[in-house]
Amino acid sequence: MIKFGIIGTNWITQQYVDAAHASKEWKLTAVYSRTLEKAHEFGDKNGATKFYDQIADMVNDDEIDAVYIASPNSLHFAQAKQVLEADKVAVVEKPIVANPTEWMALDKILKAHPQAKLFEAARHIHEPNFKAITQKIAEMDEIQGATLTYAKYSSRFDSYLSGNEPNIFSLKFAGGALQDLGVYLAYDAMVWFGMPDEVAYFNQKLRTGADGKGVAILRYPEYDVVLNIGKNVNSEIGSEIYGLKDTIIMDNAAELNRVEYLNASGDKELISTAPDENPMIAEATDFARVINDPDDPQNQRDYQEWLTLSRNVNKLLYNLRQNGKIYFTNEKEED
Repeated sequence: MIKFGIIGTNWITQQYVDAAHASKEWKLTAVYSRTLEKAHEFGDKNGATKFYDQIADMVNDDEIDAVYIASPNSLHFAQAKQVLEADKVAVVEKPIVANPTEWMALDKILKAHPQAKLFEAARHIHEPNFKAITQKIAEMDEIQGATLTYAKYSSRFDSYLSGNEPNIFSLKFAGGALQDLGVYLAYDAMVWFGMPDEVAYFNQKLRTGADGKGVAILRYPEYDVVLNIGKNVNSEIGSEIYGLKDTIIMDNAAELNRVEYLNASGDKELISTAPDENPMIAEATDFARVINDPDDPQNQRDYQEWLTLSRNVNKLLYNLRQNGKIYFTNEKEED
């Protein structure tokens, strides 16, 4: 049983805790929050037995095997660094860090602390329907591009409209549409098509300087992939991957609840299955498999593949931000 602590007590943390417990491989043991009262508020109802208002105390607790980090984006790097340097497992919500410099710094720590492990919680790449799409792409004779959409009105946007600056729309906290919903589409593109030759990001900036929505163009030698991203609008447009006469049709490029294959004759085949009620179960199960049996050759291959994907997605997101002239606080162009 993997005994884990958490940093961040929001809705996504609850979803991960529920998924971890459903996998029967994890046990929530510790909760960090800025106040012990808030740590107890979350932890008591979820079976935690240890509570901290200092991260260092939690990560250095010998009883803790792993830490799930779901704090504001700008805090991920420093907190993951503390976890890895304590020889623990860090499961970091996407986006894992803000830029390639931070990613390579964590990679250097991993090499110096071989017992530590680092996972980016990009949950959809672990789900069966994502894998079904990946397999179908491999079977198609030709790929001619894709249009992938994920636009969902944020529960925090009303606060922004009221004159506030929520973390998710703040450059101080590495926020914006690309850094949130865009991560899902970046993973889609990286797994299904690889690293593009050129990128462009046409975005609509909010008064905070963060992007509320945008369109990314990824140029490959033979085709383009278009990413439609938004946190201040709702879109019901599906997503498509284009073959020659065939097409993969998704209800949503991140949720992947329903996926169909339209063949050259115009016949549709359902290639998806009913997703888990909690979409984070698949990743919690995969992470546990690698943590519990790190010497298994397949687990080692999977872990290295996930790390490589995380690094490449981070690079893609950074390149798109640079093109779109989105610079986080204290970050300079070409930093």
